[in-house]
Amino acid sequence: MTTWRPHPQIRIVAIGLHWRDGRLLAAEVRDDAGRIKGVRPLGGEIEFGESWRAALLREFNEELDIDVTIIGEPLVMENIFVHEGSTGHEVMFIAEVSFPDGAFSGQDRIDFREDSGEEIVARWFDLANLDVESRPSLYPTGLKDLLLASKLSVPSSPRNR
Repeated sequence: MTTWRPHPQIRIVAIGLHWRDGRLLAAEVRDDAGRIKGVRPLGGEIEFGESWRAALLREFNEELDIDVTIIGEPLVMENIFVHEGSTGHEVMFIAEVSFPDGAFSGQDRIDFREDSGEEIVARWFDLANLDVESRPSLYPTGLKDLLLASKLSVPSSPRNR
């Protein structure tokens, strides 16, 4: 198992919100013992000279080997967090994305590898089951409240299957 720690400098990242039947696609976040402590939408770091849009498209292509479509403008959020005793700091561009027709239909989970070789599992989660006692947290902290209060809130009907 890979031991991940936050970068010691501010990172600028782009993450994509993909909904299926009102549930959000998110990757499992594990502690050092391998227990799931939370989940986080897919995406990654914006490279120098790259726009947030280009980074988001690249990340989904690298991780899932698909070309997504970005829907609308992003929410921007600052994320200062602690993971296993180490502090991380990110500025995040958060936007909805749609998948190509038929991508991952019938699958409840998506397995992929990060550049580091770390194996990642992503699933679709009901927001009502996140950030509640004995259930995983949604990262970044505060994203659930932001989604519920914004134009990027949980779809009321199935879409982006």
